[in-house]
This record gives sequence, C-alpha cells and structure tokens, in this order.
Amino acid sequence: MNVESTTMDERRASRRMTDLPMQGLLNRLKTDEALMLAYGRGDCDAFERLYLRHKDSLFAYLYRSCPRSAVVEELAQDTWMAVINAAPGYEPRAKFRTWLYQIAHHRLVDFWRRKDNRHEPLDDVTQDRLQDNKATIDREALSGQLMQAIAKLPEDQREALLLQEQGFSIHDIGAITDTGVETIKSRLRYARIRLRQLMGEQA
Repeated sequence: MNVESTTMDERRASRRMTDLPMQGLLNRLKTDEALMLAYGRGDCDAFERLYLRHKDSLFAYLYRSCPRSAVVEELAQDTWMAVINAAPGYEPRAKFRTWLYQIAHHRLVDFWRRKDNRHEPLDDVTQDRLQDNKATIDREALSGQLMQAIAKLPEDQREALLLQEQGFSIHDIGAITDTGVETIKSRLRYARIRLRQLMGEQA
C-alpha cells in the first residue's frame, strides 16, 4: 500500500467534506441580486433561497394592505410569477427587495382599481400565519385594533406606512410607489397623525 497516496486521498476527502458546509454558508450569504442573476442562468436553488428569504415579509405586507387571505394568496403568487418571468433578462438596477415590492405594489394598485375598496374582517387562519413570523412582524401591529385602524387610512398613506414598517427607507418607498420623497414624508406624517386619532377613538 502506498502510504503517501492514501494520506493524500484522505486529505482530499476531508477537504471535500469541509467544503460542503462552507459552500452552503457561502450560498446563504449571497446577495439577493446575485441569487436572482444565478436563477436567470438556470439555478433553481437560487430562486428557492430568494423565495424563502422574502415570502413571509411580502405576505405580511400584502395582507396588511388588503386583509383578505384569498386575495393575498393570489397577489403573492402573481408577484412571484412576475419575478420568475423577468429572470432571463433581469439586471440589478435596484435592490432586489425594492424591485420585488415594486412589483407587489403594482399588483395591489391593479387590484384596488378592479375591486370595491373596502376591507373585510381579519381572517383568523391568516392572522395565525402572520403571528408565526415573529422575526419580521411586530406583535403589536397584529392586534385587531391596530389592524382595523391601519385599514381605515387612505390607501397611499397606508402603503407608505406599511412599507416603512417593512424596513424600507423613504427613498426606497418613493422608488417602489413612483412617488417623490417629499410626498412620501407627507403621507407618513399624516398617516401617523390619523392613526393616533383612530386608536384614540377605539380606546
């Protein structure tokens, strides 16, 4: 037996075993934009990682904009289908997350143009699903009173507020909604004032 050859083989095997978790770590650390580009080249695992990263927060945003579980499921599916269809020609001109929510915003606008702009009561099953996502949704914001108050805000104010709660900057919100920064600031200011009034009325 060639001892040197055996030792080299063991080293290679050890290196491969070490590389496996390291490769997984590198994949998890990839930016959204890099994952989307990889998906455009045919890497389906890249899309799965993107989807898992953003599906819950996107669902929460859509649900709090329109608390109807069946509608939200459809809007979320349409949003992700738009991402899939855009993959071959995707270019990272903006952050992937900003682009994703811009697509969702347009789906919401189209929905409210087609439907009567009224909110139905909160769906218990969907609320439980939201409560499971404690990392991205504030528990207080899930209270029935606050949800009802947010639903009563004008649509443009409600959306600006919900996007800010998702961690977007004022400039990002402007890009998502195609609105000027000063207008976004004004919408957020009036949304908070109105929200305090509504919560005071419900207290």
